[in-house]
Amino acid sequence: MIKPSVLLFALLMSAPAWYRLLGDEVDLIQVLIRFLIAVPIAAVLLAGLRFVTSGYRKADEEPPGTAMVPEPYDRPEPGKSS
Repeated sequence: MIKPSVLLFALLMSAPAWYRLLGDEVDLIQVLIRFLIAVPIAAVLLAGLRFVTSGYRKADEEPPGTAMVPEPYDRPEPGKSS
C-alpha cells in the first residue's frame, strides 16, 4: 500500500508539470506519466529518509521515566597498572 506521504511528495515533485498543464503547455497524459514516474522515486527517497532517521527513535523496550543510576568507578592509582 502506498503511503499518503509518498503520494504527496510525488505530487510536489511533479508540481511544475501540473503548473504547465494549467498554461496548456503540456498534455494531461504527459503530466500523469511524470506523476507516475515520481511515485516510485518519492517512495525510495522517503524510505531512505525513514531509514536514516529510525536510529533517532526512542527504544520501545525502555519504559518511559526510567532513571539512569550512576555506578561507582574505581580509578586506578597513577603509575600502577591494573
